[in-house]
Amino acid sequence: MLSLQNHLKSNAKRISVAPMIDWTTADFRYFARLFNRHIHLYTEMISTNAILKGDADYILRYDNSEHLVVLQLGGSNPAQMAQCVKIGDKMGYDEFNINVGCPSDRVQHNKIGACLMAEPTLVGQIVRAMKEMTDKPITVKHRIGIDTFDSYEFMRDFVEVVANAGCTHFIAHARIAWLNGLSPKENREIPPLRYDDIYRLKAELPHLFIEINGGIDDLTDIKKHLNHVDGVMIGRAFYHNPMLMGACHELWGEPVPTHREILQNLCLYLEKRARQGANLATLTRHYLGLFQGLMGARKWRQELSGKGHLSVDDIRRAGESVLCQNGL
Repeated sequence: MLSLQNHLKSNAKRISVAPMIDWTTADFRYFARLFNRHIHLYTEMISTNAILKGDADYILRYDNSEHLVVLQLGGSNPAQMAQCVKIGDKMGYDEFNINVGCPSDRVQHNKIGACLMAEPTLVGQIVRAMKEMTDKPITVKHRIGIDTFDSYEFMRDFVEVVANAGCTHFIAHARIAWLNGLSPKENREIPPLRYDDIYRLKAELPHLFIEINGGIDDLTDIKKHLNHVDGVMIGRAFYHNPMLMGACHELWGEPVPTHREILQNLCLYLEKRARQGANLATLTRHYLGLFQGLMGARKWRQELSGKGHLSVDDIRRAGESVLCQNGL
């Protein structure tokens, strides 16, 4: 396993799997790591209340193979955010990210997510408090704007204030967020993509590490964006077609893992999870995209869905059937 320092030296460009609530769980992150050893993995957004008032050891669990793994936190109280970083740092997380992008009305009343773009000074205070608890990177994931505050200048001013507090890495979702009137799903689809704003941000603030997110779903697009910014973050495209993570090995001049290798290693992991008492039928939703684009992919999804119980042998047989159909 690469150390954080050596990894960053060997990885000038960064590819990340976006944090997604209910999706980027520990069981998915292990699966994602099987496709690519270079990509950065993010937890779901985890609220400070969940960590400070719940079972932090269970909520923050991860497999050592997941490194480099980033803990994304949702909150607006600097002291509470700092305390969560202290806990996460002790558990060995490699980075800590502040959610300033989620448009859900479920989190706005707690002043979590995109609504914080309206309070850059507070976000700066959060950054400073978190940095006091760790020497690991503190990053911010944000939108390019919110509601009628949709100018390029609004985003740049936000980034400059937060950067002055000590944050040097920003992940910008290339759409504004409408905090009233659009659902989170609609906020991922309706506001137009404005990649040029993020390119401009990098050009005007070259000393900052700028990562781009939103609407990116193939290797050609990834390469295009890397000509302008430092990193690319992808969410649902990686989740639904995880072999795209494997295809990114081209960026490092390395071979793509085969579907058979992925299946074999996944089954080894699921054997361990079964011994731990996990109901595998509740985990397999994360693995439905393994054979995306191949003959038999639909049958694979059917075999893994809607079951009350699944054994590792059931999963292995379903996967072997697809491999045989495709001569793999």
